[in-house]
Amino acid sequence: MSDATYANQIAFLRAAPVPAEPPPALAQGPMAWARRNLFSGPVSTLLTVASLAFLAWVIPGLVRFLVTDAVWHADNGEICRANQGGACWPFIWAKASFFWYGPYPEAEHWRVNVVEIVGAGLIVWLLWQGAPKRNVAALLFFVAFPILSFVLLHGFAWLDLPVVTTDLWGGVLVTLLVSLVGIVFSLPLGVLLALGRRSSLPIVNAICTGFIEIVRGVPFIIVLFMANFMLPLFLPEGWTPDRLLRPLVGTALFAAAYMAEVVRGGMQAMPKGQYEGASSVGLGYWQTMRLIILPQALALVIPGIVSNFISLFKDTTLVAIVGIFDFLRTIETAYNDPNWTSPTTSATGLITAAAFYWVFCFGMSRYSQGVERRLRAGRRH
Repeated sequence: MSDATYANQIAFLRAAPVPAEPPPALAQGPMAWARRNLFSGPVSTLLTVASLAFLAWVIPGLVRFLVTDAVWHADNGEICRANQGGACWPFIWAKASFFWYGPYPEAEHWRVNVVEIVGAGLIVWLLWQGAPKRNVAALLFFVAFPILSFVLLHGFAWLDLPVVTTDLWGGVLVTLLVSLVGIVFSLPLGVLLALGRRSSLPIVNAICTGFIEIVRGVPFIIVLFMANFMLPLFLPEGWTPDRLLRPLVGTALFAAAYMAEVVRGGMQAMPKGQYEGASSVGLGYWQTMRLIILPQALALVIPGIVSNFISLFKDTTLVAIVGIFDFLRTIETAYNDPNWTSPTTSATGLITAAAFYWVFCFGMSRYSQGVERRLRAGRRH
């Protein structure tokens, strides 16, 4: 090859790398996100436009009712009765204590506050992924906290704490109590029922399967009625369970039946090789379930588990049917107060209740999504 030919060839080689050019404007930024998620096709575009039109129709009316035309200061319902186009927020301020504590004696509200503050602190400690000594938090939450809660909320004369019977418990206190008991007990009971349904022992399989199918085949309100009226029939004569304990038991059993099917679905999704691998290293049945199968199965069905928790939290409103004074029941009782009756009082109370339930349910949903992201990141590495 001549020198001239070689020189012509190397003349086309770059002496230095060319700096990268930015991506096209439509490939990144808000416009790209909107095009990808909101206007990706004819159907998506139609749904986006319809949703925006619906929001444009609804939001101005809500703003007028909740803010612009609302009554913000009043000593009673007289101004709210005169102003029928906006929310009656003074009703919420006046009844806030009743909503939170129900008929619990006002002088003993500090006991409820202590229980709720300690409980919230332990839950944050337990759910915070980076918190130190979470095993200590679990021990305190599942062992020490229930004892502390019962002692403070019920009271004992020998501790100079006046006894407050459960018929005086109400409001947010009862809603959180029923939800927490149902959530805490439904998962372990659901795991046991799922294991029993997959058991090779015919009696165990039949009992667990029958319980799950029967409970899942009847409405929650029927379970509450059965727990309220039939539970005393299965206990020793002369021992009548507490009126609040009955719906607590019914709620936990009902939630456990649904949780069992979620857990069973996760276990069935596990590859057969996981069982064979555990068997090859000499692990027994319970070691295999505790160390290999259940951790992976529960991680797979986190959305289903949290969905059950959210449904349970909302379903606690049904305990009012059996005479339990929950948060929604306090609102219904409060807006019947003659001093606050007005055309908008009930709507204001129900909107407040909806916001309360939404905040808790949305919080559980966001936390579960965070856990899923961390687990996915761990599996990628």
